[in-house]
Amino acid sequence: MKRVCVFCGSSPGRTPEYIDAAVNLGRAMAARGIGLVYGGASVGLMGAIADAVLQAGGDVVGVIPESLVKYEVAHRGLPDLRVVRSMHERKAAMADLADGFIAMPGALGTLDEFFEVLTWSQLGEHTKPCGLLNVGGYYTQMLAFLDHAVDERFLRSQHRGMLLVETEPIAMLDRLAAYRPPKIEKWIDRSAT
Repeated sequence: MKRVCVFCGSSPGRTPEYIDAAVNLGRAMAARGIGLVYGGASVGLMGAIADAVLQAGGDVVGVIPESLVKYEVAHRGLPDLRVVRSMHERKAAMADLADGFIAMPGALGTLDEFFEVLTWSQLGEHTKPCGLLNVGGYYTQMLAFLDHAVDERFLRSQHRGMLLVETEPIAMLDRLAAYRPPKIEKWIDRSAT
């Protein structure tokens, strides 16, 4: 893996545990020679992971829509900051630049970006690994919902299994490196519709 895209919050969160995880993930990526692709902001977890990768001598590519540059949240210390016209362009660019994806704690934007690339994987549009870094149990309730979707036959267990979940950055990077995508059809009970 040359680059991993990390989706995460533009806020630091309630506890220092979230910032610590972002810094630790950034350092671990740089130590392995894995570049960071992310949303290009200087604030919150986004700024923390970018700064950690840069301070450890790693490569960072930020992709930010021009509407957010106007709010002065763009990270001006990046050697490679790409300004795009829209959120749609941002997601496409980040997906093209990355060899895998990690979602850290965040909110609507993080979930939107992450579930889009996970859906693309489910549909076979790419075979890149998608991991969820469940810092401090942040995503535990969402993971329970996905298990419920499997129980209710809206999601195949194999597709649920495509979502790699770890609580520690090193373990997550190991899982991404070892990932092999399943080869299955998306639909459950297709003939029943």
